[in-house]
Amino acid sequence: MAEVSWQCKSFANLSGAEVYAILRLRSEVFVVEQNCIFQDADNMDQHCYHLMGWVGNDLAAYTRLVPKGVAYNYISIGRVVTSPNYRGRSFGKALMLKSIAKCNELFGVETIKIGAQLYLKKFYESLGFVHSGEVYDEDGIDHIHMLRDAG
Repeated sequence: MAEVSWQCKSFANLSGAEVYAILRLRSEVFVVEQNCIFQDADNMDQHCYHLMGWVGNDLAAYTRLVPKGVAYNYISIGRVVTSPNYRGRSFGKALMLKSIAKCNELFGVETIKIGAQLYLKKFYESLGFVHSGEVYDEDGIDHIHMLRDAG
């Protein structure tokens, strides 16, 4: 597996190049690849931390770490994305494990809530998340809420 350099920064500490790389990757996957027209820039980024996995100068993996009260009444991990160029190398699992650990470090050890794409349910279950609630449509894609207890 290629060597990943992990960085986590508040929005205010991101460079212009980092913001561009984040928005480019999110657009590449969530808008273009998934053929989903939605407003990705949702005014939450400014309140969040941004976990980036770099391979050289390429942003290979990314999550948005959301404090309690911004998206849900729980800590949350969102905008989970691995670059198509780096899939199949276990980056997604490493990304989520780093995200969970970083949430615990930044916000305290508490329950984490995610809005997961339904087809990734088993992946998130393997990381300790449990299905919570009904399937819902978000921008034409089936999602479910999942919770991971503190610890």
